Amino acid sequence: MNCKPRILALDLMTALGWAVRADDWTPAYGTETFKVHASEGAGMRWLRFRNWLKRMRDETQLNAVYYEECVGFPPKNKGQDARVYHSFSSNLTAFCEERIIPYTGVGVGTIKKFATGKGNSPKSAVIEAVKRLGYHPADSNQADALALLLYAEQDFE
Repeated sequence: MNCKPRILALDLMTALGWAVRADDWTPAYGTETFKVHASEGAGMRWLRFRNWLKRMRDETQLNAVYYEECVGFPPKNKGQDARVYHSFSSNLTAFCEERIIPYTGVGVGTIKKFATGKGNSPKSAVIEAVKRLGYHPADSNQADALALLLYAEQDFE
């Protein structure tokens, strides 16, 4: 039987896009939000993220995690995006290390080139490319995660 590996693909940020194969091997995907509420400490975001990762691991029996790897952020919000992204990335890699789950970061340009043929495509082009494959992403987070899942399945051996 030719089964696809169980890969969790993640577009890391506060509105986190995710995609994984379900038991019938159709992709399941969505957007999970990890906002911090006014009455909470900043660490609550990471506790919720780790609990969500545990739930995804338990529900999907993961073989690997692939995530969108970002290296540069515009200074539009005084570096807040970079701090949030790198905290997600650190929590994810520590989670995977603790559980001996292989993980791989894939550059944004690589994902865009895989999905659209062009590494500097706008988000809308990735959404359209994924839709042409028969998926129905609700936002760019889901589209990025789906494109990454398809890339990862080709890459994972």
